[in-house]
Amino acid sequence: MPRFPGVDYLLIDSQFSEQELLVRQTARQFVDERVLPLIRDCFRDARFPTELIPELGRLGFLGATMEGYGGAGMNNVEYGLVMQEIERGDSGLRSFVSVQSALVMYPILTFGSEEQKQRWLPKLQSGEAIGCFGLTEPGFGSNPAGMLTRARREGAEWVLDGEKTWITSGSMADVAVVWARAEDGIRGFLVERGTFGFSTSEIHGKLSMRASVTSSLAFSNCRVPESARLPLAEGLRAPLSCLTQARYGIGWGVLGAAMDCYETARAYSIVRKQFDGRPIASHQLVQEKLADMITEITKAQLLALQVGRLKDRGQADAAHISMLKRNNAAMALDCARAARDLLGANGIMDEYPVIANA
Repeated sequence: MPRFPGVDYLLIDSQFSEQELLVRQTARQFVDERVLPLIRDCFRDARFPTELIPELGRLGFLGATMEGYGGAGMNNVEYGLVMQEIERGDSGLRSFVSVQSALVMYPILTFGSEEQKQRWLPKLQSGEAIGCFGLTEPGFGSNPAGMLTRARREGAEWVLDGEKTWITSGSMADVAVVWARAEDGIRGFLVERGTFGFSTSEIHGKLSMRASVTSSLAFSNCRVPESARLPLAEGLRAPLSCLTQARYGIGWGVLGAAMDCYETARAYSIVRKQFDGRPIASHQLVQEKLADMITEITKAQLLALQVGRLKDRGQADAAHISMLKRNNAAMALDCARAARDLLGANGIMDEYPVIANA
């Protein structure tokens, strides 16, 4: 399988440190050698490649920016480059890493007790344990303020009732970070697999993100001890801060998907001959599409790098990260659609990676 050559029209690599480039190369090699040989079959079979989880842990890609508890202590640009390369392999795999890192390990590290950190973070970092993030609900997907899941205190326990859906890794998770509305506001809890009153069901029939486990979580008179509550998680700001961490990774990750679509379309247009016997890349209509793609990818790379540098200096706020995710996700979708057009009928074949990103 040929190595990915990278996409760097404006020589943006010159802005990365040697360590950042080394981290990216490690992730790039992992994707080329371990992810790409198996991900097409996973996509076809709607199967998550669980065999890769321990390797993700050993490489330091889970909780990559975390200091201590086994974390690699990467800076935010290094973490972004890892997300970029992993999503070049598959969006579902990047989603798993984002959830494990930004939506499970981050809230435990930020809002958890020392006992919770010691118990869960090393296992989550190594991949020995898997986590999920229970916020989205059937009736309030993009409006967590409308949360219906309830938590009430009964003696030394909390009782949870409600439902969460579209939860990445939900049915294979050992622990769920669950958000519920209590009398005094939003609270966060760690609910372990096997807890009485807690059940999961996998969502089937997806035509995208097929190599990803997506689930629903149900809580019916689910009782957890006070020690399961995240003691510093109070109010809606806590789960929203977790989403900000995840959106940062998405903003970088979709760059990888766009790069893969661009490189696939560029290489295909050089060898594909049509009508006059010349490669379709010789036609200006095709060249315009490729020029648009590389221009938008380059702009998105610069946006991601600047937000990453701001984040490392503690200057990035939620609005900066929202801009990054909004722009780059839209850009990646446009690149996938353009690449699908350039590949013609092959654009919907899983022999090529384009349809998985579209």
